[in-house]
Amino acid sequence: MTDENEPAAQEAASVTPDPETVKTISESYSAAIDRFVQGIELVAATVFAVLFAIGVIDLILQITVATRSGQITDPIVVIGFIDTGLLLLIIVEVYQTVLAYVEETDTRRIVRLVIYTGVIAMVRKAIIFRTGEYATVQDALFAAGSYALIIFALVSLLLVERVYGGDKPLISGQ
Repeated sequence: MTDENEPAAQEAASVTPDPETVKTISESYSAAIDRFVQGIELVAATVFAVLFAIGVIDLILQITVATRSGQITDPIVVIGFIDTGLLLLIIVEVYQTVLAYVEETDTRRIVRLVIYTGVIAMVRKAIIFRTGEYATVQDALFAAGSYALIIFALVSLLLVERVYGGDKPLISGQ
């Protein structure tokens, strides 16, 4: 009788997975997914690097064309250059943020990069701000006030992060 029960007991034992095996499978799967996500992050970083390179070439071409045509002294054209330059800085900040994720940098650095990106984006909006693009003066005033509020909030976040973040001063000996 014991012989008849032994195969059933062995079969029951083989159906129930070993906890160590389950842990190993889940760890392997988790590691594979992590590698996949990191690969996608590297692809995203590459896309931003290529976008930055294309943007720099485009900016150089814009400046060259404006110089040859004599429009280089037009303030609207110069504001366009500044707009493009700030957009390139935003791309660089996003690139650095993606790299920080890839390198698994601490969260504080990533948050700081995101805040820097926001500050640059809002300064860009303020520089290219034109009241003529709005239907009413009230709409333009509302937009300007919103931009100012967002810039103030972002700069405040940067100051709080520097004061309470525990960073060392930028200049030693203070």
